Amino acid sequence: MRRAPEDTNGTSTAAGRLVARVAAVSAMTGLVALMTAGPAVAQAGALAALGSPPDPKVPVSWDRYYDHAAVEDIGRRLEEAYPDRCRFGSIGKSYEGRDIWLLTVTNFRVGEADRKPAMYIDGNIHSNEIQGQEIALYTAWYLCEMADRVPWVSDLLDDRTMYIVPTINPDGRAAFIDSPNTPSSPRSGVAPRDDDGDGLFDEDDLDDLNGDGHITMMRRRDPNGRWLVSREDPRLMIRARPDEPGEYEILGYEGFDNDNDGRVNEDRTGYYDPNRNWPWLWQPQYVQSGADAYPASLPETRAVIDFVLDHENIAGAQTYHNSGGMILRGPGQAQDVVRPSDVRVYDRIGEIGETILPGYRYMVLWSDLYPVWGGELDWFYGARGILTFSNELWTSYNYFRTERGDEPPDRHERADYRFDRLLLFGEAVVPWTPVEHPTYGPIEVGGVKKQYTRAIPGFMLAEEAHRNMAFTLFQAHQLPLAKVDSIAVRPIGQGLSEVTAIVANKRLAPTHTQQDQDHRISRPDWISLEGGDVVAGFVVTDPLQDLAVEQERRPARIEVESIPGMGTVTVRWIVRGSGPFTVTVDSPKGGVHSLSR
Repeated sequence: MRRAPEDTNGTSTAAGRLVARVAAVSAMTGLVALMTAGPAVAQAGALAALGSPPDPKVPVSWDRYYDHAAVEDIGRRLEEAYPDRCRFGSIGKSYEGRDIWLLTVTNFRVGEADRKPAMYIDGNIHSNEIQGQEIALYTAWYLCEMADRVPWVSDLLDDRTMYIVPTINPDGRAAFIDSPNTPSSPRSGVAPRDDDGDGLFDEDDLDDLNGDGHITMMRRRDPNGRWLVSREDPRLMIRARPDEPGEYEILGYEGFDNDNDGRVNEDRTGYYDPNRNWPWLWQPQYVQSGADAYPASLPETRAVIDFVLDHENIAGAQTYHNSGGMILRGPGQAQDVVRPSDVRVYDRIGEIGETILPGYRYMVLWSDLYPVWGGELDWFYGARGILTFSNELWTSYNYFRTERGDEPPDRHERADYRFDRLLLFGEAVVPWTPVEHPTYGPIEVGGVKKQYTRAIPGFMLAEEAHRNMAFTLFQAHQLPLAKVDSIAVRPIGQGLSEVTAIVANKRLAPTHTQQDQDHRISRPDWISLEGGDVVAGFVVTDPLQDLAVEQERRPARIEVESIPGMGTVTVRWIVRGSGPFTVTVDSPKGGVHSLSR
């Protein structure tokens, strides 16, 4: 360390020390000012790139994964910066007592938030599938920051409400972030379960054998093993061919036999699957692994269900998972069905999704991936009639933007290891390190870190967030939007008037899905007349031939099962009086709109 100048007596001068301290404080003050003074300083001399706010009121770095406290901080800052655009709250508590945060984003100055057609978004139902939170949170941030710059966003928030729950498994997320883990652990929440039936709970979890903060693989040299070291990358293990001698055996993830039952890592944190716990075609554990004791046994599941049941205006949903680059829709089982007219809506949105998200495929869960009993996706559609997608975030296509699944032709090479070498410079894979195992003796541990292969590398996270947000906003835009299109008034004598109104749905999705109609999940759409004494009310079934069906009860409020996507319904009243008249459409999922004449 450099010393301050010494005087002729060999002691440090006060002046020298003072100069050094002032310089250090000045430099730190300048850095803090640059970080906190705001956009005017930070953006000076910069040309704003399109697609991002040039001067955000709430600066957020989208190259990392935030913990529970950071999400609260971002949410509260958004609410403070945009009080007419964002409200921050909670839909309930997790098993360990954490809030399940909610951001409600809309134009609160236009209409009632809970009566506008709404899009529900959540993420991170599985503990290790962490980027779902960031994509959901990015959506709230982008909408707040860009509504004053992009008319399309402003119009969307005038017409729509976005209910955004960044993570519905905050305990599991904390366990993934704060503890050594693999890319796939924990998938569960953290409520203790006896997985191996020995009367103990979570007593044989993963163990970080070398204390490096990562759970990687164990290998042991064995002339009869069936694994070889890659000649291209000494960190990579490949299977020996059937006629080829091996050098190593793979012993699984790092761990001990903590309960002395002869097995390793068999009773980990959890274990249940929060995405097998929903009350739609739920099946018990012996049919569906991870189902837990009964449907909605988990407080997090119940919190989401209660919120959705309390918000009948939710017409669309997205629940973010990882990984694989998939745009999934239900059903999760061959025994279930998505109604044909709803499939047509799904297909169009999914088709556009494949364009917005290069490398992603639009797929049906049970037939294109695997069957699921008691999944969130199916509960939203089956029990609530809500058009729901589940995007599996991140795809190996993004390593080198080649065709899906295109691995190097040499079996000694693998795309994720090559990407790590060429773009991450070796940061993502732990080299093999010798350790002494109490049971296996001398072994080595090494392999990919928990932030790799499933989670998105930091420098690519913002793009992945933006593209997935864009797909979800496209879906939100195509949710039903009911408007009174026109009113015609015709005197018919004896003080009576005929009032005819055309009510239009300006978007792709109907105001009630066929699933909703078939099971009478939501109340009908109401089309009401004010301004006279209604004598009779009709639904016009054929305007060209002037055919109509009378509604004999409560004729002032016509009930309509659904307004088709990009379609209209025509209603008519016979009224005492000549107006003026006001017609109002009130649709649970299509919104409220009035027109007067």
